[in-house]
Amino acid sequence: MFKSVRTLWRFSRPHTIIGSVISITVLWMMAIEKTEYHQQISLLLWTLIVGITCNIFIVGLNQIIDINLDKINKPELPLANGSLTIKGAYRIITICLFLTLFLSFYTSLILGWLIVLILLIGIMYSVPPVQLKKHHLPAAVAITTVRGLLVNLGMFLHFSFASGMVSVEKIRLNPFDLITYQVWMLTCFVVAFSIAIAWFKDLPDTEGDKKFRFQTLAIVYSPKMALYGGVVLVGLAYLLTIAWSFFAGNMLLSIFHLFTFVGFLANVRFVDLQKSQTITRFYMIFWLFFFLEYIYFGIDALV
Repeated sequence: MFKSVRTLWRFSRPHTIIGSVISITVLWMMAIEKTEYHQQISLLLWTLIVGITCNIFIVGLNQIIDINLDKINKPELPLANGSLTIKGAYRIITICLFLTLFLSFYTSLILGWLIVLILLIGIMYSVPPVQLKKHHLPAAVAITTVRGLLVNLGMFLHFSFASGMVSVEKIRLNPFDLITYQVWMLTCFVVAFSIAIAWFKDLPDTEGDKKFRFQTLAIVYSPKMALYGGVVLVGLAYLLTIAWSFFAGNMLLSIFHLFTFVGFLANVRFVDLQKSQTITRFYMIFWLFFFLEYIYFGIDALV
């Protein structure tokens, strides 16, 4: 039993699951009045289940398609090392697909169509002949569209509507008028982070990507360009967010981002592109900064 749970946990790509849980929870906090939190817990729980099952379907499908590639790039994954069978993987993602579609439309119409769109992008990202992930620009656009735009703006509107905070008529007239400046700030930052994720995630995988002719940024140009291009983009996002929050009078967010920016630069210093273990460590720590971004906005929503 424990072994099966551990295999499922590794198959689900835990850092992406944690990212989904944190982002959904914080967007719920930003969309709902603090005095209404206790009344809207069930809305949060249903949405979390939808987000987790959707996440497992997308990363699971990606591992099924990439099983031979992962035997080179990520041999520790359950499919690549044989601890999970293809049949078992298909069973897991089929259950997750059913749950995420049923529960999303059960929770709210906005969430249902949002999940359908995310699923379609996830399928096009992994599955031939489209397979957006084979080329660095479409891959970055797909990841950024989902993580940066659809999750943040879509989930905020879903929570606003499903909680009764706004009517469907207001959303139909001009949904962007309902987005607060904090959500726009978070979205802009996560867009930059998502592009960097698309570039950084391929840095440790150049061996397999070359063999299977994946045109990642690290291969088309160089690992150094992929690394420092992402560093510059995220650095600019930090500086913009620090300035934006400062001039908006939100000193708490400004100070939080200043300290985190210093930590991000310190993480970059320890990367050696000749040593794959330092690249992997950098990438996983980078996800911690992604988590922190949402946590900061969650704290801001509570203050």
